[in-house]
Amino acid sequence: MTDYQYLTYESLDAGRIVRIMLDRPKQRNAQNRGLLVELGKAYARAEADDTVRVVILGGHGPSFSAGHDLGSSDDVRERAPGSGQHVSYACNGTTYSEIEMRLHQEWHYYFENTRRWRNLRKITIAQVHGAVYSAALMLMWSCDLIVAAENTTFADVVGTRLGMCGVEYFAHPWEFGHRKTKEVLLTGDCLDAADAHALGMISKIFPENELADSTLAFARRIARIPTMAALLIKESVNQSQDAGGFQSALEAGFTLHQLNHAHWSALTRGETCIGTVEHGLDDWRAAPEIRRADPRVP
Repeated sequence: MTDYQYLTYESLDAGRIVRIMLDRPKQRNAQNRGLLVELGKAYARAEADDTVRVVILGGHGPSFSAGHDLGSSDDVRERAPGSGQHVSYACNGTTYSEIEMRLHQEWHYYFENTRRWRNLRKITIAQVHGAVYSAALMLMWSCDLIVAAENTTFADVVGTRLGMCGVEYFAHPWEFGHRKTKEVLLTGDCLDAADAHALGMISKIFPENELADSTLAFARRIARIPTMAALLIKESVNQSQDAGGFQSALEAGFTLHQLNHAHWSALTRGETCIGTVEHGLDDWRAAPEIRRADPRVP
Protein backbone atom coordinates (compact mmCIF):
# COMPACT_ATOMS: atom_id res chain seq x y z
CA MET A 1 0.00 0.00 0.00
CA THR A 2 1.17 3.52 -0.80
CA ASP A 3 0.85 6.35 1.69
CA TYR A 4 -0.59 9.58 0.31
CA GLN A 5 -0.49 13.02 1.84
CA TYR A 6 -2.87 14.83 -0.49
CA LEU A 7 -5.39 12.20 -1.58
CA THR A 8 -7.13 9.01 -0.50
CA TYR A 9 -7.20 5.76 -2.46
CA GLU A 10 -10.05 3.34 -1.78
CA SER A 11 -10.62 -0.08 -3.32
CA LEU A 12 -14.26 -1.12 -3.66
CA ASP A 13 -16.23 -4.12 -4.89
CA ALA A 14 -13.38 -6.61 -4.46
CA GLY A 15 -11.05 -4.25 -6.29
CA ARG A 16 -13.14 -3.74 -9.44
CA ILE A 17 -13.67 -0.05 -8.63
CA VAL A 18 -11.13 2.40 -7.21
CA ARG A 19 -12.14 5.73 -5.71
CA ILE A 20 -9.43 8.42 -5.61
CA MET A 21 -10.36 11.52 -3.62
CA LEU A 22 -8.35 14.73 -3.56
CA ASP A 23 -7.78 15.51 0.11
CA ARG A 24 -6.88 19.16 0.69
CA PRO A 25 -10.32 20.30 1.86
CA LYS A 26 -9.10 23.48 3.62
CA GLN A 27 -7.57 24.61 0.31
CA ARG A 28 -10.62 23.40 -1.65
CA ASN A 29 -8.33 20.79 -3.21
CA ALA A 30 -6.17 23.37 -4.95
CA GLN A 31 -3.54 21.53 -6.95
CA ASN A 32 -0.07 21.88 -5.49
CA ARG A 33 2.76 19.88 -7.03
CA GLY A 34 2.65 17.16 -4.38
CA LEU A 35 -1.01 16.50 -5.09
CA LEU A 36 -0.47 16.25 -8.84
CA VAL A 37 2.49 13.90 -8.51
CA GLU A 38 0.56 11.72 -6.05
CA LEU A 39 -2.42 11.66 -8.39
CA GLY A 40 -0.19 10.43 -11.20
CA LYS A 41 1.11 7.64 -8.96
CA ALA A 42 -2.42 6.72 -7.85
CA TYR A 43 -3.63 6.53 -11.44
CA ALA A 44 -0.62 4.40 -12.39
CA ARG A 45 -1.34 2.08 -9.48
CA ALA A 46 -4.95 1.61 -10.59
CA GLU A 47 -3.88 1.17 -14.21
CA ALA A 48 -1.39 -1.56 -13.31
CA ASP A 49 -3.98 -3.53 -11.34
CA ASP A 50 -5.81 -5.92 -13.71
CA THR A 51 -8.68 -6.25 -11.25
CA VAL A 52 -9.60 -2.56 -11.55
CA ARG A 53 -12.21 -1.73 -14.16
CA VAL A 54 -13.39 1.76 -13.22
CA VAL A 55 -11.64 4.64 -11.45
CA ILE A 56 -13.67 7.39 -9.76
CA LEU A 57 -11.97 10.75 -9.17
CA GLY A 58 -13.56 13.10 -6.63
CA GLY A 59 -12.65 15.49 -3.87
CA HIS A 60 -13.20 15.80 -0.12
CA GLY A 61 -14.53 19.03 1.31
CA PRO A 62 -16.64 21.87 -0.14
CA SER A 63 -15.58 21.49 -3.78
CA PHE A 64 -13.96 19.10 -6.22
CA SER A 65 -11.03 21.45 -6.88
CA ALA A 66 -10.37 25.19 -6.98
CA GLY A 67 -7.70 24.82 -9.69
CA HIS A 68 -3.99 25.54 -9.40
CA ASP A 69 -2.58 26.32 -5.96
CA LEU A 70 -1.59 29.99 -6.18
CA GLY A 71 0.31 30.39 -2.96
CA SER A 72 -0.69 28.20 0.00
CA SER A 73 1.98 27.35 2.56
CA ASP A 74 2.41 23.95 0.87
CA ASP A 75 2.93 25.62 -2.51
CA VAL A 76 5.48 28.09 -1.15
CA ARG A 77 7.39 25.34 0.67
CA GLU A 78 7.44 23.04 -2.36
CA ARG A 79 8.90 25.73 -4.60
CA ALA A 80 11.52 27.16 -2.24
CA PRO A 81 15.05 25.66 -2.11
CA GLY A 82 15.66 23.64 1.01
CA SER A 83 14.65 20.44 2.73
CA GLY A 84 10.95 20.99 2.02
CA GLN A 85 11.32 21.53 -1.70
CA HIS A 86 9.44 19.06 -3.87
CA VAL A 87 11.76 16.94 -6.00
CA SER A 88 9.96 18.07 -9.17
CA TYR A 89 11.30 21.60 -8.67
CA ALA A 90 14.88 20.36 -9.08
CA CYS A 91 14.48 18.72 -12.50
CA ASN A 92 12.63 18.96 -15.80
CA GLY A 93 13.94 22.34 -16.87
CA THR A 94 14.44 24.06 -13.54
CA THR A 95 18.07 24.95 -14.38
CA TYR A 96 16.99 26.85 -17.52
CA SER A 97 16.06 30.52 -17.87
CA GLU A 98 12.63 31.61 -16.68
CA ILE A 99 10.56 31.18 -19.86
CA GLU A 100 12.25 27.93 -20.90
CA MET A 101 11.94 26.60 -17.36
CA ARG A 102 8.21 27.28 -17.29
CA LEU A 103 7.75 25.64 -20.69
CA HIS A 104 9.29 22.40 -19.39
CA GLN A 105 7.65 22.44 -15.97
CA GLU A 106 4.14 23.17 -17.20
CA TRP A 107 4.47 20.63 -20.01
CA HIS A 108 5.41 17.87 -17.55
CA TYR A 109 3.13 18.65 -14.62
CA TYR A 110 0.08 20.38 -16.13
CA PHE A 111 -0.17 19.36 -19.79
CA GLU A 112 1.37 15.97 -20.50
CA ASN A 113 0.20 14.42 -17.24
CA THR A 114 -3.40 15.46 -18.00
CA ARG A 115 -3.13 14.06 -21.53
CA ARG A 116 -1.72 10.84 -20.08
CA TRP A 117 -4.65 10.52 -17.68
CA ARG A 118 -7.11 11.07 -20.52
CA ASN A 119 -5.64 7.97 -22.19
CA LEU A 120 -5.55 5.80 -19.03
CA ARG A 121 -6.24 2.13 -19.78
CA LYS A 122 -9.25 2.14 -17.46
CA ILE A 123 -12.64 3.81 -17.61
CA THR A 124 -12.57 6.94 -15.45
CA ILE A 125 -15.43 8.92 -13.91
CA ALA A 126 -15.06 12.43 -12.48
CA GLN A 127 -17.32 12.93 -9.46
CA VAL A 128 -17.53 16.71 -9.10
CA HIS A 129 -19.28 19.18 -6.81
CA GLY A 130 -19.07 22.77 -5.68
CA ALA A 131 -16.95 25.22 -7.66
CA VAL A 132 -15.00 23.54 -10.48
CA TYR A 133 -12.74 26.31 -11.71
CA SER A 134 -9.88 26.69 -14.19
CA ALA A 135 -7.29 23.92 -13.68
CA ALA A 136 -9.98 21.80 -12.00
CA LEU A 137 -11.55 21.55 -15.45
CA MET A 138 -8.38 19.83 -16.68
CA LEU A 139 -8.67 17.06 -14.10
CA MET A 140 -12.37 16.63 -14.82
CA TRP A 141 -12.01 16.68 -18.60
CA SER A 142 -9.31 14.01 -18.52
CA CYS A 143 -11.97 11.55 -17.36
CA ASP A 144 -14.19 9.53 -19.69
CA LEU A 145 -17.42 10.44 -17.92
CA ILE A 146 -18.42 13.23 -15.57
CA VAL A 147 -21.18 13.25 -12.96
CA ALA A 148 -22.00 16.31 -10.90
CA ALA A 149 -23.84 17.39 -7.80
CA GLU A 150 -26.75 19.77 -8.34
CA ASN A 151 -24.78 22.66 -6.80
CA THR A 152 -21.83 22.38 -9.19
CA THR A 153 -20.62 25.35 -11.23
CA PHE A 154 -17.98 25.35 -13.97
CA ALA A 155 -15.80 28.31 -14.99
CA ASP A 156 -12.37 29.29 -16.22
CA VAL A 157 -11.59 32.70 -14.73
CA VAL A 158 -7.94 32.96 -15.78
CA GLY A 159 -8.83 35.34 -18.59
CA THR A 160 -10.52 37.93 -16.39
CA ARG A 161 -8.35 37.45 -13.29
CA LEU A 162 -4.91 36.46 -14.59
CA GLY A 163 -4.92 37.73 -18.16
CA MET A 164 -4.38 34.23 -19.53
CA CYS A 165 -5.93 32.48 -22.54
CA GLY A 166 -7.25 29.51 -20.59
CA VAL A 167 -5.41 26.75 -18.77
CA GLU A 168 -2.60 24.54 -20.05
CA TYR A 169 -4.77 21.63 -21.25
CA PHE A 170 -7.00 23.66 -23.56
CA ALA A 171 -9.93 21.31 -24.18
CA HIS A 172 -12.47 24.12 -23.76
CA PRO A 173 -13.75 24.33 -27.37
CA TRP A 174 -14.29 20.57 -27.42
CA GLU A 175 -16.14 20.59 -24.10
CA PHE A 176 -18.00 23.93 -24.06
CA GLY A 177 -18.26 24.57 -27.80
CA HIS A 178 -16.38 27.30 -29.66
CA ARG A 179 -18.54 30.36 -29.02
CA LYS A 180 -19.40 29.39 -25.46
CA THR A 181 -15.67 29.04 -24.77
CA LYS A 182 -15.08 32.59 -26.00
CA GLU A 183 -17.95 33.83 -23.83
CA VAL A 184 -16.89 32.20 -20.58
CA LEU A 185 -13.22 33.12 -20.99
CA LEU A 186 -13.94 36.74 -21.90
CA THR A 187 -16.52 37.26 -19.13
CA GLY A 188 -15.43 34.85 -16.39
CA ASP A 189 -19.04 33.67 -16.08
CA CYS A 190 -19.86 30.11 -15.06
CA LEU A 191 -22.12 27.31 -16.21
CA ASP A 192 -24.29 25.39 -13.79
CA ALA A 193 -24.86 21.64 -13.81
CA ALA A 194 -27.95 21.91 -16.00
CA ASP A 195 -26.04 24.03 -18.54
CA ALA A 196 -23.20 21.51 -18.59
CA HIS A 197 -25.61 18.62 -19.06
CA ALA A 198 -27.30 20.41 -21.97
CA LEU A 199 -23.88 20.77 -23.63
CA GLY A 200 -23.25 17.03 -23.23
CA MET A 201 -20.27 17.71 -20.96
CA ILE A 202 -21.66 15.82 -17.98
CA SER A 203 -23.69 12.60 -17.93
CA LYS A 204 -25.56 12.70 -14.63
CA ILE A 205 -26.74 15.21 -12.02
CA PHE A 206 -27.36 14.02 -8.45
CA PRO A 207 -28.31 15.68 -5.15
CA GLU A 208 -25.10 16.47 -3.30
CA ASN A 209 -25.92 14.18 -0.37
CA GLU A 210 -26.39 11.29 -2.84
CA LEU A 211 -23.40 12.06 -5.07
CA ALA A 212 -20.98 9.44 -3.74
CA ASP A 213 -23.51 6.60 -3.63
CA SER A 214 -25.04 7.44 -7.01
CA THR A 215 -21.63 7.74 -8.66
CA LEU A 216 -20.67 4.35 -7.27
CA ALA A 217 -23.92 2.85 -8.61
CA PHE A 218 -23.13 4.35 -12.03
CA ALA A 219 -19.60 2.96 -11.88
CA ARG A 220 -20.95 -0.50 -11.02
CA ARG A 221 -23.04 -0.51 -14.19
CA ILE A 222 -19.96 0.31 -16.26
CA ALA A 223 -17.77 -2.20 -14.42
CA ARG A 224 -20.00 -5.00 -15.73
CA ILE A 225 -18.82 -4.35 -19.30
CA PRO A 226 -16.04 -6.77 -20.38
CA THR A 227 -12.67 -5.06 -20.08
CA MET A 228 -11.75 -5.41 -23.76
CA ALA A 229 -15.07 -3.99 -24.91
CA ALA A 230 -14.83 -1.10 -22.44
CA LEU A 231 -11.31 -0.19 -23.54
CA LEU A 232 -12.16 -0.35 -27.24
CA ILE A 233 -15.25 1.81 -26.73
CA LYS A 234 -13.04 4.37 -25.01
CA GLU A 235 -10.41 4.12 -27.75
CA SER A 236 -12.98 4.38 -30.53
CA VAL A 237 -14.25 7.66 -29.15
CA ASN A 238 -10.83 9.05 -28.25
CA GLN A 239 -9.37 8.16 -31.63
CA SER A 240 -12.33 9.74 -33.41
CA GLN A 241 -11.74 12.91 -31.41
CA ASP A 242 -8.02 12.78 -32.20
CA ALA A 243 -8.73 12.28 -35.92
CA GLY A 244 -10.72 15.51 -35.75
CA GLY A 245 -7.66 17.39 -34.56
CA PHE A 246 -7.98 17.22 -30.76
CA GLN A 247 -4.33 16.39 -30.01
CA SER A 248 -3.00 19.03 -32.41
CA ALA A 249 -5.36 21.60 -30.93
CA LEU A 250 -4.20 20.74 -27.40
CA GLU A 251 -0.57 21.22 -28.38
CA ALA A 252 -1.31 24.53 -30.10
CA GLY A 253 -3.26 25.70 -27.06
CA PHE A 254 -0.36 24.84 -24.76
CA THR A 255 2.06 26.80 -26.97
CA LEU A 256 -0.22 29.85 -26.90
CA HIS A 257 -0.49 29.51 -23.13
CA GLN A 258 3.30 29.72 -22.87
CA LEU A 259 3.35 32.75 -25.20
CA ASN A 260 0.80 34.40 -22.89
CA HIS A 261 3.08 33.78 -19.87
CA ALA A 262 6.06 35.16 -21.80
CA HIS A 263 4.05 38.28 -22.66
CA TRP A 264 3.42 39.08 -19.00
CA SER A 265 7.01 38.24 -18.05
CA ALA A 266 8.28 40.70 -20.66
CA LEU A 267 5.75 43.37 -19.76
CA THR A 268 6.52 43.19 -16.02
CA ARG A 269 10.27 42.69 -16.56
CA GLY A 270 10.21 39.27 -14.94
CA GLU A 271 8.23 40.24 -11.84
CA THR A 272 5.32 37.94 -12.71
CA CYS A 273 4.16 35.63 -15.48
CA ILE A 274 0.48 36.60 -15.16
CA GLY A 275 -1.49 39.83 -15.44
CA THR A 276 -2.25 41.93 -12.38
CA VAL A 277 -4.80 44.52 -11.27
CA GLU A 278 -2.48 47.23 -12.62
CA HIS A 279 -3.31 45.91 -16.07
CA GLY A 280 -7.08 46.13 -15.58
CA LEU A 281 -7.76 42.63 -14.26
CA ASP A 282 -9.87 41.59 -11.30
CA ASP A 283 -7.88 40.82 -8.15
CA TRP A 284 -8.29 37.05 -7.88
CA ARG A 285 -8.04 37.30 -4.07
CA ALA A 286 -10.95 39.75 -3.82
CA ALA A 287 -12.76 39.28 -7.12
CA PRO A 288 -16.51 39.75 -7.51
CA GLU A 289 -18.78 36.72 -7.28
CA ILE A 290 -18.78 34.57 -10.39
CA ARG A 291 -22.21 34.67 -11.97
CA ARG A 292 -23.96 32.27 -14.29
CA ALA A 293 -23.65 32.81 -18.03
CA ASP A 294 -27.36 33.62 -18.36
CA PRO A 295 -28.39 33.95 -22.02
CA ARG A 296 -30.87 36.68 -21.05
CA VAL A 297 -28.46 38.86 -19.06
CA PRO A 298 -25.67 41.01 -20.61
